[in-house]
Amino acid sequence: MDRRKKYTRMVLRESLMDLLKNKPISNITIKEICELADINRSTFYSHYSSQYDLLNAIEEEFIEDMVATLNQYNFSKEEEALKMTEKILEYIAQNSDVCQTLLSENSDIHFQKKGMMITQEFIFKNWITDSHFDRETFEYINIFVVSGSIYVIKNWLENGMDKPPREMAEIINNFINRGLSNMR
Repeated sequence: MDRRKKYTRMVLRESLMDLLKNKPISNITIKEICELADINRSTFYSHYSSQYDLLNAIEEEFIEDMVATLNQYNFSKEEEALKMTEKILEYIAQNSDVCQTLLSENSDIHFQKKGMMITQEFIFKNWITDSHFDRETFEYINIFVVSGSIYVIKNWLENGMDKPPREMAEIINNFINRGLSNMR
C-alpha cells in the first residue's frame, strides 16, 4: 500500500476514534468522519463501505495485535499466565486511548464479544486441560472469568491505570487461579 493510502486510512481511523469519544457509533455519520479527516466522501468509500466497516477494521487490527501477543505465551504454566496477563495489560496501557474508546459505550458490543471469544479460545486450548468440568460448565466458568476480566480492565483504564500492569496481572491471575478465598 502506498503512503497516500496509508495516510488516508490513518486519518479516517483517527477521526472515527475522536468522534467515538463523544458519541455512539450509531450517531456518527460518514460526513462527520470526512469533515474531521478533511477527506471527501468518495475517498472514504474507496477504503470503507460504512462507519461500521471502518470501526471493524480498527477492531480487527487491535485484535490481531492482541492475538500476536497472546501467541507468545503458554497458559499451561501459572507463571507464564501471569507474565502473559502482565504483557497484555502493558499492551493495553500503551494503547489505552484506543482500548478505552473501543471498550466504551459509544463503540459497539462486538469488540468486547470478539475479545471474549479469542480469550476463551486461548483458555479452552491452554488453560485447564485436565478440567473435571463438563464442556458446558467449563464454558460458563470461562465466560464469567473473561467478562469479569474485561470489566476489571475497563475499570482500570477509567481509573487512569492507577495500579501498574504487574499488580493488576497478579490481582486477575490470583482471582482466576484461587478465587475469592485467596483475596482476604
